[in-house]
Amino acid sequence: MDQHRRRIDQVTDPAFNEGLEDLTLDEIRARRHMLDDLDTEFSYYRRILHGRMDLLDFELRRRAGTETRSLIEALPEILSDGASGSTSNPLDRELSLDTPEFAGAGRREVDRALADDFLSRLPFLEDQDLTKIRDGLGVAEREVSDQRRAVYNAYDLITSELTRRYRDGAADIDELLSAN
Repeated sequence: MDQHRRRIDQVTDPAFNEGLEDLTLDEIRARRHMLDDLDTEFSYYRRILHGRMDLLDFELRRRAGTETRSLIEALPEILSDGASGSTSNPLDRELSLDTPEFAGAGRREVDRALADDFLSRLPFLEDQDLTKIRDGLGVAEREVSDQRRAVYNAYDLITSELTRRYRDGAADIDELLSAN
């Protein structure tokens, strides 16, 4: 794998999932670890994007008169919606913030969307500006979701290869237990 390419570019390259049967167990596990990290990163991005979209949706409803509370009054409810404190995501793990994707305010849609300080300018923005920002956040969320889906697809293929190896006796289950 090319260490100079972004991890998601490596994962979405068809070569990432080709020839899995020829890779060593350590190489397979390294790929699975990368996928775990990417899933955690994308989950984090999606949570932030959804929170910002929820704030904008509330503000647009407030301005339209369908919401009477202030943003500050509704903030605890807005930020807690859907947050049960647990996750059904089997890939979630602690996020390492020193990953290359967090470096710089870069070229990705999500980087540009999250770099916008619209919350500090909220009272001064027109409704059409809020809608435009909301649309941009939606585009970034779809991009992140598509990338996350690619991670899940690759994860399924790698898991299938690992399962095949253990089932066929090509890998020892005791190695799996000692590797964790």
